Amino acid sequence: MYKKIYLVLSLWILIFTACTKQKQYFEESGSVFHTIYHIKYEGSELLTEKIDAELQKFNLSLNPFNPNSIISKVNQNEPVEADDWFIEVFNKAKEVSDHSEGVFDITCAPLVNLWGFGFSKMDSVTPQMIDSIKQFVGYQKVRLDGRKVIKDDPRILLNCSAIAKGYASDVIARLLEREGVENYMVEIGGEVTMKGVNQNGKCWRIGINKPEDDSTGIKNDVGEVVELCKKGGVATSGNYRNYYIKDGKKYAHTIDPRTGYPSEQSILSATIVADDCITADAYATAFMAMGLEKAREAAKNIPGIEYYVIYTDENGKHQIEYSTGMLQFLPNRKIEALLSE
Repeated sequence: MYKKIYLVLSLWILIFTACTKQKQYFEESGSVFHTIYHIKYEGSELLTEKIDAELQKFNLSLNPFNPNSIISKVNQNEPVEADDWFIEVFNKAKEVSDHSEGVFDITCAPLVNLWGFGFSKMDSVTPQMIDSIKQFVGYQKVRLDGRKVIKDDPRILLNCSAIAKGYASDVIARLLEREGVENYMVEIGGEVTMKGVNQNGKCWRIGINKPEDDSTGIKNDVGEVVELCKKGGVATSGNYRNYYIKDGKKYAHTIDPRTGYPSEQSILSATIVADDCITADAYATAFMAMGLEKAREAAKNIPGIEYYVIYTDENGKHQIEYSTGMLQFLPNRKIEALLSE
């Protein structure tokens, strides 16, 4: 009888201890996809091992630099079945390609490599070289048949770097939610998924850097703040630190996969707020190549996204434009609007 009482008391002590375990905010950091990640979340214990394990699994799906990943095997024309992560990213990429008239294209890496980082090989690129590569560039030339990737040309290479970091943030967010976490901020390479509040009980805030004439990346002055009080994703795409100048105007380093040539668009930075980070990440990249007018029109037909862009006007001056719905996420702009009323 005493043994039974002891067992019951021990069980109640364990239950009470588990229920009263104090929650606190934890911070994690590390590297994945050759970039840095930072994660903050409220929980009753560290989830380091589970986060690391999830990132390693993700690495084996969509990291083109890992020879054992699914995407690498697809690129090497090895027999492989796509997993759920690969399929979700592939389908989202196709959706964004369709909405951006093909300027977002996960097959365009060979063209990017041809021109070199920052267009360092610009003087050596010829029309013949571009025409040769364009034969195996184009998102319409690759598709899914169940879990099998079908390529029209074996030379086609997939690179999801313009969408995978945002999706990885969503994947870790899903893991945190499965672990019962309600308040978190996951940032991978600048792409952020967040929910709830920070350790001060305030909505999460993310800064948008000012465009600087600084190729070193040392200057990181924040020009705007995005505040998210609901679950969602925020992503910024911008090459304004490595722009090139033509006829006195600044252009970001973006390749138009449809032409094979640099896309001379005035947008220097595009920030997107969406329901998830995979969407925000992809459209931030697409907006850079689409240019202001087409991006503005596209945003009207894409539900659930808001934008904030920095661009150069015809006089070479920096200007800002944001969608009407974006104002709710810009606390400084909301204050200015209230004061002006």
